[in-house]
Amino acid sequence: MRAVNTLQQIKLYLFALINPAFVPSSIKVAILVGTILLFINHGWAIWNQTMTAQRWLSAVLSYIVPYMVNTYAKFSVNRNNQ
Repeated sequence: MRAVNTLQQIKLYLFALINPAFVPSSIKVAILVGTILLFINHGWAIWNQTMTAQRWLSAVLSYIVPYMVNTYAKFSVNRNNQ
């Protein structure tokens, strides 16, 4: 029975990723944190114009992960308050 509940929670989280109540703040956090991570991890390669496809993938993840983490935090708080 626990697996069904877990799958349902995952589905609800995936919907939370596009929830208009969560998106604006998650985007702001993703831009701020993602930019900091981008320059920490890839600043030298960007400056020297030596970014590879793998580095660009990592750069994109530098924005996606903070978005998902912030959304999950809001989702968890919202779920626990219900």
